[in-house]
Amino acid sequence: MRWNLPAWMAAVCLGACAMTPLAHADYPAKKPLSLVVPYPAGGASDASARQFGVHIAHALGQQVVVENVGGGAGMLGARRVLTSAPDGYTFLHGSPNEVILSPFLNAAAHYKPEDFRLTQPISEATIVLLARADLPVNTVDEFIAYAKRPGASPLTFGSVGVGSLYHIMTEYLGRRVGAEFLHVPYRGAAPALQDLIGRQVDFAVLPYQQAMEGMAAQQQLKILTSFSDTLPAALAKLPLISQSKTIPDFVYTIAGGYYVRQDTPAAEVGTLRRAVGYALEQPDLRARMEAEGRRLLAPMSQPDADAYATAQVAKYRQMIQTLGLKPM
Repeated sequence: MRWNLPAWMAAVCLGACAMTPLAHADYPAKKPLSLVVPYPAGGASDASARQFGVHIAHALGQQVVVENVGGGAGMLGARRVLTSAPDGYTFLHGSPNEVILSPFLNAAAHYKPEDFRLTQPISEATIVLLARADLPVNTVDEFIAYAKRPGASPLTFGSVGVGSLYHIMTEYLGRRVGAEFLHVPYRGAAPALQDLIGRQVDFAVLPYQQAMEGMAAQQQLKILTSFSDTLPAALAKLPLISQSKTIPDFVYTIAGGYYVRQDTPAAEVGTLRRAVGYALEQPDLRARMEAEGRRLLAPMSQPDADAYATAQVAKYRQMIQTLGLKPM
């Protein structure tokens, strides 16, 4: 659904006191919405959520406040949403890390993927392999050879937390190539990246951020590969994992979307889904997101969003079973 932009913009006041085409009598007129980012400020998820939040607020005619709740590989932020009222006022900037992998792999999660409902998938993000600036490698194949050299100590790697996709990917990478890695978990991408630049860890597997290319140009770190077989045009200079001679099939991206509690009323779910869909149609947002390594998805109906979420759960359940991982 599309709206006449000048007409609908005139209906929104800065104080968010006017009704919009997406709002109804009760929602979201009562109070600002809380957009929970399950990682600290400064990371890729935080940046994306803040940009989406502007357009979602415009569509709803209500303020959207970003709330950073880091820790537990995103689990704490996910629980923040699940312990809020099921009224659509608190929603999660989520991914398989928090919604699927945490409950599968962390017994302390005390929730399951089915406790959430995906209102709208938004993007599939690029994941990159980064190395500290003085690591004597420049490609993923050189990295693998270096990690496997005789008598080598395990290379240390940072991720956003135990049980995150980036953690599991890296452990799986080590198993695939016969290298041993030592995991150093962080509360989010920003502190992991900071310690990589400070040479406290040898490498990191993290979601791509545009700032990483500037860091590489300043020789603060090295970008060895993206785990993609195709990339947005803005990322054309990044190497593809499909160009590797060692593991060209090790292809991974990470999907993102907006989640609410499963028992949130259908009317509120629909209103929020349409607002996110409106954000997805904005050319300026699409351009910024693609520059940050994200392929934005088209707005979906609720049945399509439900099917997308079900497929994601099945995909990661299969990966976990293949690796023989158990809840900790």
